[in-house]
Amino acid sequence: MVLKFYNTIKREVEDFSPIDKEGKKVNLYTCGPTVYNFPHIGNYRAYIFTDTLKRTLLGAGYDVNHVMNLTDVDDKTIRNSIAEGKSLKEFTEYYTEAFFEDINKLEIIPAIKYPKATDYVEEMIKIIAGLLENGYAYQSAEGSIYFKISSFPDYGKLARIEKETLQDGASGRVTKDEYEKEEVQDFALWKAYTFDDGEVYWNSPFGKGRPGWHIECSAMSMALLGQSIDIHTGGKDNMFPHHENEIAQSECYSGVHPFVHYWMHNEYLSVDGKKMSKSLGNQYTIKDIEEKGFDPIVFRYLALQAHYRAPLNFTWDSLEASRVALNKLRRIIFIADTDNARVSDEDKDEINKIISDDLATPKLVAYVWENLNNENKEEAERIGLILYADEYLGLGLSKIGNVPDEITQLLETRNEARKNKDFQKSDEIRDQIKSEGFSILDNPDGTSSAYLSIWE
Repeated sequence: MVLKFYNTIKREVEDFSPIDKEGKKVNLYTCGPTVYNFPHIGNYRAYIFTDTLKRTLLGAGYDVNHVMNLTDVDDKTIRNSIAEGKSLKEFTEYYTEAFFEDINKLEIIPAIKYPKATDYVEEMIKIIAGLLENGYAYQSAEGSIYFKISSFPDYGKLARIEKETLQDGASGRVTKDEYEKEEVQDFALWKAYTFDDGEVYWNSPFGKGRPGWHIECSAMSMALLGQSIDIHTGGKDNMFPHHENEIAQSECYSGVHPFVHYWMHNEYLSVDGKKMSKSLGNQYTIKDIEEKGFDPIVFRYLALQAHYRAPLNFTWDSLEASRVALNKLRRIIFIADTDNARVSDEDKDEINKIISDDLATPKLVAYVWENLNNENKEEAERIGLILYADEYLGLGLSKIGNVPDEITQLLETRNEARKNKDFQKSDEIRDQIKSEGFSILDNPDGTSSAYLSIWE
């Protein structure tokens, strides 16, 4: 199937064509978490979007070489690790493991590699040295190295901004004295060591210090995926300055254009109509969702109901509505004969058509619901449709399984008791089934079905 994606740098939907001459392999890079705290649900919206993209590429028959970085050294990781009296490695590994637990709960297919920034400092030093040698960077009096934005004519092309209008901020997470730079917009490639860095530093030809944030992604992506990659994903907040800076330093170092062929960004997630912020206390995490009694996969369902390029407003009411809807799908699959499920060619073609049009997940969810009660389809086809759509939606419906044999036997005994009007025995069996964690649905034809009580 022909895939169409919105390419941020072109500002239009384009047919996807991979770099690979045989048209089979796709290199995909994603900006991963900075492991100084638990990622919030805004971060996970971005990772769910990327997972949907990857599922679509896989469904189209591509081999996907997906790399997602882990930023385990920056201002925040250093500051917080020192505050907790832990080494940088010990501190960041805790949040790294928490991240992996979360993506497993969200049914996110793991990347091929999760490179840590601290493992690629030598590659970063090599790139910085090359930029210095060719006049794209300079070293300040105090030892830090900055990229010279004026040396790259295409700077601002991704975010559609003019260099002349830039204010201080292209440097991202830099807090150094701006007088050290030749131009206030220049960003740090290498940060000279200061007392605040504690024991976190590397020796380099430029002196003792550590890499800047932006150079980390360029080094890891080029080391693992090459100097020109197919797709780079991230949240809209990463577009400027981070992705803009990645383009500048990567293309100036390698001389290869473009650094990325397709840039894809998801829109912001708000909470109760407001921007997420620590001061408002609304930077919810997966742990927060679980503590409210929700399965994390419910958040995935909520995220899929909005197109990745459309704003998503999170509320607890919308999450509850998503739980109700998802649990209905779970109950349907749980009591169905999934072994004999089949998807028609017509449904398969329509599902592929929907998802291939720039990952139109809201339309795909709607298509599933529209066909649940389609009397023109046999039950086996309806179930097959749901399961096939879920290969793209990633709700884990194929893992649900079916009613255990012992519960099925109890249901049959209860049905017989109800038929014989032995309501006392029927109630006793109902209570026994409930004690096993199942709820009962009595059907109009006198039969009964069971599903997990947590799916009420």
